[in-house]
Amino acid sequence: MTITASPMLICEHCDTVHRRRPLARGEVARCLRCGAVLERHQRFGVDGLLALVLAAMIVFVLANAWPIVTLGLNGQQVAARLWGVILTMWHDHSQVVAVLAAATLFFFPICKLLLLGWVLLCIRLGRIGEGFRRAMVLLHYVAPWTMSEVFVLGALVSIVKAHLYFDVTAEPGIYAYAALMVFITLFSGVDLHQLWDRAAERAA
Repeated sequence: MTITASPMLICEHCDTVHRRRPLARGEVARCLRCGAVLERHQRFGVDGLLALVLAAMIVFVLANAWPIVTLGLNGQQVAARLWGVILTMWHDHSQVVAVLAAATLFFFPICKLLLLGWVLLCIRLGRIGEGFRRAMVLLHYVAPWTMSEVFVLGALVSIVKAHLYFDVTAEPGIYAYAALMVFITLFSGVDLHQLWDRAAERAA
């Protein structure tokens, strides 16, 4: 499969066509008609992004292995992990909420990390094939569904409210999810158009 870098940018909001130019550090290209963001300068190279993906994978494993909070009442303590909470909601007839939590906090984030890591590895090795195009399309659709930041904020609010009834201790799992939130935010700024361009450069 042949990939070529496009000299044009098309606004996804108003379909205005713009001619591309190299962006300086911190510079953002905006649509002249509607002001939407067309492209951002990419701060990290392929190797830097691969290192961040590897670090995010490690944090993701720790966030799911460690307890999120410990609840104490009358001398008894219960440690809660993410999957323990999800299974509890499932058995308490909250299947819809359990499925949404599992999808947005586990399956979509791990899919995004695996897809992004595989795409970056393909670019680094110069192995651009049909699977690369499919992975890029999947990455485009999966990206908006990673909602670790919503979970972290909700968990912090719940911890504050639970202090009225229990002795609540924040465990390493919640801090790992906070770190994962930072990684997910960084990855949300990765411009897929620029990944296509880098793939075209490696394939040339």
